[in-house]
Amino acid sequence: MEVAVTDRGGDGPVVVLLHGLAGSSRELLPTADALADSFRTVLIDQRGHGNSTRRPVDVSREAFVGDVVGVLEEVVPGERVRLVGQSMGAHTAMLTAAARPDLVDQLVMLEGNAGGDERPDGARKIGKYFASWPVPFADEASARSYLGDGVLAVAWVNDLERTPGGLRPRFDADVMEATIAAVQADRWAEWEGLAVPTLAVFAQNGMFTGAQKDELIRRRPGTRRADIAGGSHDAHLDAFDRWIEVLRGYLNE
Repeated sequence: MEVAVTDRGGDGPVVVLLHGLAGSSRELLPTADALADSFRTVLIDQRGHGNSTRRPVDVSREAFVGDVVGVLEEVVPGERVRLVGQSMGAHTAMLTAAARPDLVDQLVMLEGNAGGDERPDGARKIGKYFASWPVPFADEASARSYLGDGVLAVAWVNDLERTPGGLRPRFDADVMEATIAAVQADRWAEWEGLAVPTLAVFAQNGMFTGAQKDELIRRRPGTRRADIAGGSHDAHLDAFDRWIEVLRGYLNE
């Protein structure tokens, strides 16, 4: 099992960045570079994604947490880090901080939650969508034609792997389905017992309802909350300036 790590260097406290489902560390490089003047930034391709092992045997939440812990102990031994994640990456980051508070100084969750998803077919629909992609794409133009020009689609296109047969995503649909199914189980116990200072960041046009956002804070009143105007679930891409402003402000406290 290989876990790909990108260390962007920089001086200052260590910030570790975790991407969301079907993404990779590539989409968080602009975030890392925006922090480079004050922090050392490290990015992880989570298992099943990017340049990490594509088809891991285990896609449990515990396996994802174990990967992050392993990276922290190897790359920054003896240091506590600022752990930042988006969506599924926020979920991984939260569980890591809950399991190993000795390794995490601050936690930032962008568009993350602990309440799970009660829709029984949610993971299946996500897997079906990724399986529907007509891959390999002949070139970037054909990929853009199919995927569209939204910020997430652009990130997907930019991250396609060049193979002899054409361009392919760096993930498999069935692995994504199994991975998100595990994320969709509620983890309120870990959230409510979390001892690490935490900032929950939500976007105006993100995936969570007002009730879901309020419930997250109600269950852990000490949590800081920030709301980004106009951003989507991928606010690190389509509300970048505001995201960096919020992130830097918290990390510099």
